[in-house]
Amino acid sequence: MDRRIYIIGFMGSGKSTAGKRLASLMGYSFTDLDDMIENKYRITIPDIFNRYDEAAFRKVEHETLKQTFHYKDHIISTGGGTPCFFNNMELINNNGISVFLETHPKSLHNRLMHSKKRRPLLEQHSPEEVLVFIEKELKKREVYYRQAHHIIKGEDLDIKELLNLIDH
Repeated sequence: MDRRIYIIGFMGSGKSTAGKRLASLMGYSFTDLDDMIENKYRITIPDIFNRYDEAAFRKVEHETLKQTFHYKDHIISTGGGTPCFFNNMELINNNGISVFLETHPKSLHNRLMHSKKRRPLLEQHSPEEVLVFIEKELKKREVYYRQAHHIIKGEDLDIKELLNLIDH
């Protein structure tokens, strides 16, 4: 049986790390949706936000997501906002198994403050404002994230527990 497993959650929740580990454990291929966009369009996500705007990025992201529906035995980590735009969450659930990495706002704040990766949605904020932004955005996005087939704690993620969850 061909399977696609979509890892969703807020930026900094560990989607790519969990996705790579899960793919390795299952013998599946792994794709990070943001990397797929950057490679296809030869432009970084921050540059898309700077040159165009978030709406343009979300359209590109939606079209790129749809391309993954043909993948076989694949783990796909989405962008943090992917499930929250268009009918993406419905499409994800109809075309694969979705897993929400639920992560506490303070954990996300700590991870994002120490991340080497540029985050366009955070660049205009002070560290204090980032925590407020995370809490506010998380409230809005959780309505989408909670539609996932499986919800697992993002802190100290046990990859074998995740594998067990998916296989049952």
